[in-house]
Amino acid sequence: MPGPFYAADTDTCWTGRMAAPDHVVHDDATGQEIVYRRPRNAVEVDRLLYAAWTDPLGGYGWDGDQHWTPDSVRAWWRERARLREWATDLRVAWSDHSDPYRREAATGLSDLLLHLDGELEADLRLYLHRLEERRSPRPAERLPEL
Repeated sequence: MPGPFYAADTDTCWTGRMAAPDHVVHDDATGQEIVYRRPRNAVEVDRLLYAAWTDPLGGYGWDGDQHWTPDSVRAWWRERARLREWATDLRVAWSDHSDPYRREAATGLSDLLLHLDGELEADLRLYLHRLEERRSPRPAERLPEL
């Protein structure tokens, strides 16, 4: 997802959710970790950094601002239905799985879907502002549209 933090080439030991369950989900095919929610405070940043630290391949990054542009964030937003479909299908497959790790991972996918339908739009509008203006918005300042 668009943002400064991401997981790209992680391993398959699924440690990300143990460290940052409110920010990380796992892919089904590879076990790759995906950062789905940006941290909002120092404690959440610390948890996400711990998830990065526990990844033996060093597959996390925090230089997303150098790669995302306002146009690419908007393009990602227009295609979010693909993420919803993937997360919904995988959540269904893992919800009743015999493996307790997959059942727990289904919980993370439920959280991702709630975030996608809830706070994500506002988060991305704040992120767009930061990308465009290189600063946080001032009180009552209008945020860019997605």
